[in-house]
Formats: sequence, structure tokens, C-alpha cells
Amino acid sequence: MVCRVTTFAFEGVDAQPVDVQVQMTGGQPAFHIVGLPDKAVGESRERVRAAFASLGLALPPKRVIVNLAPADLPKEGSHYDLAIALALLAMMGVIPPDQLEAYAAIGELSLDGALGETLGVLPAAMAAEGMDLQLICPQICGAEAAWAGGSVIGATGLIALINHFTGRAVISPPQPGELATPPAGPDLRDVKGQEGAKRALEIAAAGGHNLLFCGPPGSGKSMLAQRLAGILPPLSARELLEVSQIQSIAGLLERGRLSRRRPFRAPHHSASMAALVGGGIKAKPGEVSLAHHGVLFLDELPEFPATVLDSLRQPLEAGEAVVARANRHVRYPARFQLIAAMNPCRCGGGPGAAACRRGPRCAQQYQARLSGPFLDRIDLYYDTPPVTAVDLALPPPSEGSEEVRVRVARARDIQTERLGHMASDTIRSVNADTPLSELEKSAAPDEAGAALLADAASRLQLTARGYSRVLKVARTIADLEGCDGVRRLHVAEALSYRHRPPGMPETAVSAARGAAAGSMVG
Repeated sequence: MVCRVTTFAFEGVDAQPVDVQVQMTGGQPAFHIVGLPDKAVGESRERVRAAFASLGLALPPKRVIVNLAPADLPKEGSHYDLAIALALLAMMGVIPPDQLEAYAAIGELSLDGALGETLGVLPAAMAAEGMDLQLICPQICGAEAAWAGGSVIGATGLIALINHFTGRAVISPPQPGELATPPAGPDLRDVKGQEGAKRALEIAAAGGHNLLFCGPPGSGKSMLAQRLAGILPPLSARELLEVSQIQSIAGLLERGRLSRRRPFRAPHHSASMAALVGGGIKAKPGEVSLAHHGVLFLDELPEFPATVLDSLRQPLEAGEAVVARANRHVRYPARFQLIAAMNPCRCGGGPGAAACRRGPRCAQQYQARLSGPFLDRIDLYYDTPPVTAVDLALPPPSEGSEEVRVRVARARDIQTERLGHMASDTIRSVNADTPLSELEKSAAPDEAGAALLADAASRLQLTARGYSRVLKVARTIADLEGCDGVRRLHVAEALSYRHRPPGMPETAVSAARGAAAGSMVG
């Protein structure tokens, strides 16, 4: 006789069903777990044995074989404990075996038989709902699992489950956790001066574009970046579910509390490639995935190792992070908005005491740490000038984050109406993700704008990617103004935010930007 219980293995945020099969045979007493278990799964036999002992139960003196099928799928983590224990209880006749056919189970056992907090309960609950199964999980995770909409049993331990299946005390289904109201974040009204930088930030927020601020210390680069999340629209229902699944895998959901505020991740420049992109022993999600549908802020950009920054190139293009292993590839969604800040040089590059002491070569060497292909993926590049004492003496600006958020939301609604039918796991309904086929229809500039773009593309040596990104930014500027078409003025402003390619003479940049500025004035 074989008793079976369904549980799940995680590949990225996807929960793959695992059939836990338990068999008892004659022979020398033993307890074996097979099916590519890692060390945490292998230690499950000791946790299950101790939990049974705390309940006054002892395993029969037989050879116990636990098979985790499919056998070629690696099994990692301690959440297999509960499924193994339930299958053993059914095999021993403590609970009716036929009742387990309608259930999936996930949870880690403590030595006294209690169930502790477990990672990945929300993706497991969604997978169980798709299989028309009820999910058994720890009570502390019940509020999180209930968000999946299926039938959930949140148990405190094995005793509660035995009483439930034998009809002595039925466990009530948990309620979904609280949809938390995000606290008020920093306001744009705190930033004095830097009106041009605020404009660039608004364009980035409206179109989901990547943005790089470059300026001397104290010019407000970090302040501006930290206020981006406050002008972005809240997560949609679909985005909320995707973000919450990643947070569940990473253990960031507290008592099933979800929030519609977009993630804002700001890793230190000492972060490793595995910390940023994902990886490690168990291929955990990295910062790019934790920033999915949100903002990844990299302060002091050139201080990050070059290999770490270049590892962002693939997620920026594909919208996912792929962690390669010898026998599999783990994929995490990573559709994020990159915001970065940097000083012009190591000395600071500002006026007075912060001025560079080594001349132009210092800035060239410092900025050369950023590769051309990486910078080509930056949509907007803005030089933040120093903030003067006159700026600081001014009263707070009349316009804050709330007013900007309204304009950003209006522009995004226009994009959703235009691109919503194309949205998928790797494409958002924002201009930054517009496919080339759609870009040619929605962002084709007028005759004057096309002539300006052709001339600037030659002067600035734009790549094909840079050319299309200029059009995407121009389309966003037009959306902010409520214009149906892209005009010369929009193309000119978009070109003014384009980064100078490495090695290009400054005269060519000045000529191209001068032409763009003249067009904007005209």
C-alpha cells in the first residue's frame, strides 16, 4: 500500500506539484527519503520522527520509503515536512487515507509537532487552486494563502490536523490578510530648485523609462530618486499578485499583508552579482526581481563592480532574471524601472571644495567604469547642477508629489488604452516596453520631428536601440501633454536627455543638443 499527498517544489515563482509517496515494507527498520532531496529535505525524517514522539506516536518497526516524484526534479527546503507527516499518519491509520486525495500540504514541522512559518505559501496556494485542491498550511501563513481565493486550512500543528480529519474539531478557513495602506513617502515638495530634474523624473515615471542623474555631491540626486515611488500609480490587481508571489518566496510578506505601493529597492554598491540578479545556493530572487513592477535605485553607480552592472543588461531587455544551474534554469520576473545617480568624477565635480583636483581625465576615468552597452539602455540622462544658497532660501514649491502623480496617472491611462492589449508577463502597458512594431505606429514623429531625429542620430551616433528609446521618450512627453501625435518639440526634448556616447567629441554633443534646444524654443 502507498499513501500519497501533494506538495510543491519551487522553480522561481512557479510552484511545481510534487507527489509525496510513502510506503512501509518489512525488513530492517529504516527511514529513507528519495527523489533528489537536499540536506534540509533529508533532515525532514528527524523532524517528523521527533514530532510524532511528542504526540505519543512511534513509527512502526518497518522500512519506510518516502519518494518525492518526479524524481529528477531537485527538492529544496523544509516545507516538505507536513506532506511527509500526513502521508505517514494516513499509512499508520491515524487519519483516513482517502481524505488526503483532495488536499495539498506545505509546512515545516518543529520538534513538538507545531507548524512554523513557511516561504512560498502564496504561489503554492495559487497552484493548489489551479489543481482544484485544498491547501493545508501553517496557521501563521493562512492569511497569505487565502489571497489565492481557494480553500485553505491553516493549522497550528499536527494535533489540530488529526482532530480536523477525524471530525473532533474542524478548522475554520482563514481570511485574507490586510491590504495595507502604504505610509506617506517623501514628497517632491521637499526638493528646492532642480526643476529640470523634476521634469526628467516625471517623464521617467510616466513612461517607465530608465533614468540616470549625474551631478556633484549635494545636488539632490538621491532625494529625487527616492521620491519616484511616490509619483507612480499604485499596483494593479495583476501586478500586485505578481509582486506578492516574489515577496512570498523571499519571505517578505508579514502575516499576509499586501500593499499596492510599488517596490523600491536600493542595494548598496557592495552588492554581489547574486544579490542583485539572483542566485546563491537555493537560487533566491535578487534585487532586480524584488523590484519587479517597481523601482531599482543604484546610488553611486560607478562604485558598483562593472561585471555586476553588466549583468543587468539582460534583465533590462528581457524583463526576467535567469539563474543558470547545472541541471536547470531558474527564472524570476524582473520588469523594473532603473534609476541611478552618480558624481561626475571621484573628486565630486562640484564647485568650491568639491571641485575636481585632477582635471578632465578624472571624470573620463570615473565614467569609463560604465560600459557603453549598459549606458545605451538608459533612456534619460540628466546633469543636475549644484543647488545654490538662493535655491535653499526659496519657499517650498507649490507643486508636490500629489500633483505630479495625477499627471503621471493620466499619461499612463493613455498608454494602457493604447498598449493594454499587448500586456504580458514581459511587456507592461507603458511606453518603455512598446514593441518596435507598435512603436512605428504610435510614435512616428511628424515630418519636422523625423528630420530632426535623423540629423541628431547622425551627430550623436545613436544605435538602433538608442534611436527607438528616443522615440519612446518622445511618445511619453506627448502623452503628458495629451497629444495624439509626436511632434518636433517632443523629439527635441527627448534628444536633450540622451547620453553622450563614450569617445564622442564634446563639440558634436553641443551641436546636437543646441539644435534640439533651438527646436524646443521654436
